[in-house]
Amino acid sequence: MIIVGHKWIKSKKFRKVFSLEDIKNSSADEIVLLEPLVDSHGFAQYCQENNIEYAVVVNTLDNALFANALGAKYIICEEDDALMIQPIAQEYLFDTRILVLIHCEKSINKLARSGIDGVIFAEAIC
Repeated sequence: MIIVGHKWIKSKKFRKVFSLEDIKNSSADEIVLLEPLVDSHGFAQYCQENNIEYAVVVNTLDNALFANALGAKYIICEEDDALMIQPIAQEYLFDTRILVLIHCEKSINKLARSGIDGVIFAEAIC
């Protein structure tokens, strides 16, 4: 299981971006965070074409499929959405990993038993 943003585990920060300039100014130790895909698919294409690691917030299966096709490294979603998306991601061997946004450690155990790829603590997003 991937665990992002826990105090014991070193991980990259996820930087919210709102423009092409923000993406260009991001550092190599950050993951660009796009949200939502319907408004940021052009940025996703730019990241894919320029080999920039990025994550995208999704809340539908369609957007998850598009995010994977556009080369997103991570999909960030709520638990209920992840429980729907994860089996499809496994069936189609997504390269994109599914992360659930969490606020406390208590959620990790349940999500791990559900087969979710990983979790991201809110503190990892800036």
